[in-house]
Amino acid sequence: MNLRQITILLLMLFFIIACKKDNYTPKPRGYFRIDFPEKTYQSFDEDAPFTFQYPAYSKIQNEKSTNAEPYWYNITIPENNVSIHLSYKKIEDNLNILTEDSRELAYKHSIKASAINEKLYINHEQNVFGTIYEISGNAASPFQFHLTDSTKNFIRGSFYIKEQPNYDSLKPVIEFVEEDIYNLIETFSWK
Repeated sequence: MNLRQITILLLMLFFIIACKKDNYTPKPRGYFRIDFPEKTYQSFDEDAPFTFQYPAYSKIQNEKSTNAEPYWYNITIPENNVSIHLSYKKIEDNLNILTEDSRELAYKHSIKASAINEKLYINHEQNVFGTIYEISGNAASPFQFHLTDSTKNFIRGSFYIKEQPNYDSLKPVIEFVEEDIYNLIETFSWK
């Protein structure tokens, strides 16, 4: 065998091996790993008609929008790009209107939501009553609630993630922050 025949033989062998058909399966889409801080809480005890516990790794500020009213706050967790908006209202024979507005604002997300679960919250000891809205699917706000003492005070809360809504990839963040919101609700009391 001369060099030319060996080269042709090697090329044919190479093509035969290269043409071997393997079943190729594409890898599923991956998401970034999200690291969460350890759960620790601190008390919110400002000059407001209520108190609660909020995450120590978050920041709380007065709402600064032009239509903000007294005792409106934003709790932000910058590492996860999320915020919880709290808006307080004094009850002046308008409890039905406030609760209906809260319900309507939660159900505005039904266009993108796959489900909205309503839960009643009752804490007789602290005189705190309300409704919690867990919103599943690609909604802009996956969790909303309102709390009241039924006679003088009303507060509404809504949780927003400042990212494109994609429930599958945001689910770990949603579950992490929902624990913090439930802690806020369970530690909430009127002054």
